[in-house]
Amino acid sequence: MAHKIPTRIYLSEEEMPKYWYNLRAVMKDKPDPILHPGTLKPVTAADMEPVFCKEAVRQELDDTTKLVPIPDGIQDFYRAYRPSALIRAYYLEKDLGTPAEIYYKFEGTNTSGSHKLNSAGPQAYYAKEEGLEYLTTETGAGQWGTAMAMACAFYGLDLTVYMVKVSSQQKPYRKAVMETYGAKVIPSPSDTTDAGRKILEGDPDTSGSLGCAISEAVETAVKTDKCRYVLGSVLNHVLLHQSVIGLEAKAALDKYGISPDIIIGCAGGGSNLGGLIAPFMGDKIAGASKTRFIAVEPASCPSFTRGRYAYDFGDTGKMTPLVRMQTLGNGFIPSANHAGGLRYHGMNSVLSKLYRDGLLEARAEIQTEVFDAAVKFMKVEGILPAPESSHAIKVAIDEALECKKTGEKKVILFGLTGTGYFDLSAYMSYNEKTLTDKVPTDEDLEKGFASIPDIPQNR
Repeated sequence: MAHKIPTRIYLSEEEMPKYWYNLRAVMKDKPDPILHPGTLKPVTAADMEPVFCKEAVRQELDDTTKLVPIPDGIQDFYRAYRPSALIRAYYLEKDLGTPAEIYYKFEGTNTSGSHKLNSAGPQAYYAKEEGLEYLTTETGAGQWGTAMAMACAFYGLDLTVYMVKVSSQQKPYRKAVMETYGAKVIPSPSDTTDAGRKILEGDPDTSGSLGCAISEAVETAVKTDKCRYVLGSVLNHVLLHQSVIGLEAKAALDKYGISPDIIIGCAGGGSNLGGLIAPFMGDKIAGASKTRFIAVEPASCPSFTRGRYAYDFGDTGKMTPLVRMQTLGNGFIPSANHAGGLRYHGMNSVLSKLYRDGLLEARAEIQTEVFDAAVKFMKVEGILPAPESSHAIKVAIDEALECKKTGEKKVILFGLTGTGYFDLSAYMSYNEKTLTDKVPTDEDLEKGFASIPDIPQNR
């Protein structure tokens, strides 16, 4: 099939980004600072370095440097699987009968099966450079844990992963991959930490959450010599690393003079969405584009669409600094949705601020309709998408069908963050028609909101 625009647009190695794009540096109204939970003053590097790697902390607190150089040692790691393809969804366009042009940036071709490797590599690299020997982390659906296990094996570091209990039950093969790379995997909450034991005392049958798993991973990191904690989403240095997605996508589109009208990404903590939109949002802030940006979250964990904008802890055990974000409360436990990577109570501070300022839209989608879209996409495009990514697919299809109604030829770009080959139990449930749509009631949300700290900035 011959097209003026190729089905797959690739960059050469020479065209790969040499810098990360720091969106905060170009924001006119910046996110509120991270606060120390004891003093309620902005955190310093000294406050964060007992938990995180020093370079990650430096990047976390830097809101002035627009372009951050990617070290040679990380560029070498990226070359093993990047650049990733930007794909024109010709078959999906034809199936929908839409005049829209649909493109997706596919991040699922590495062994971790997702975009998570883009930050796992840098964080492991910085840990090695700092002379550390161990790392701890959490994982929901398992993509981040798998990516971190790969990166630690590459750089020669030991890793302990606290995996949300329900996800470890739903995705045993993810656990197997992590362990094959040499990582230790512990279902969370567990009896191996004080935080885990406290959570189990309150609810022995809990399915767990990312907030629980973070508490356990942080506790283990601070109690272990030559060890630090690494995080796969939410924090600003993670969004910085993920900007390679948006930079590559923009460079590929620029080759053909294409400017997206709508950019869509799934959103749990915000890493892939923030990375995809970064350079495009920078253009919008500068007044150089009118692109719409849409975050898509599960209706079962609606931190954007039903959350509160407040300072909150990033974990259930209340061990982390306070971040002002869209949050459901650190004590919120979402239902056992198959999109485990989106089951987090809060959203990155940059994306939260963009949402509050009207630069970013958000939608919440129910699980069954998300899987309907995933199956449609799989049948015509030939890629089995992860449940998380399928949220973006759902809204991309909705926007393309809207173009069909109006006759407008818009350019739609969405992030396909990973493959669904470790999520076959979810597809089995879909085929057996046993998927359910559990949407929290207002009463459920109030229980989560009650866990948001009562501090002056939240009143």
